[in-house]
Amino acid sequence: MRNKKIPLRKCIVTGERKPKGELLRIAYSKDGVLTIDPSGKAPGRGFYIVIDSKVAEKAKKKNSIFHQMKMPEQDGFYDQLIDYVKTIEGANHGS
Repeated sequence: MRNKKIPLRKCIVTGERKPKGELLRIAYSKDGVLTIDPSGKAPGRGFYIVIDSKVAEKAKKKNSIFHQMKMPEQDGFYDQLIDYVKTIEGANHGS
């Protein structure tokens, strides 16, 4: 029996390669809008970030997501991302 290959994705902020389940997907739509995609199935180009509030705060500080995308920053996106990551971390630590 063959072992099933686990797809690895690279974090846009840290460069770490991790299994898809350990990362949060950010979708880039054709309209040029970034959205947090917890389902991992939203249409558009996908980018991944480690589910860690320190990484999300580092992304905000360095504007790394929008810089890598070569697009203007969206108001409030980083704050929304940080809040979302903190809720996921809280849920994971509670179990």
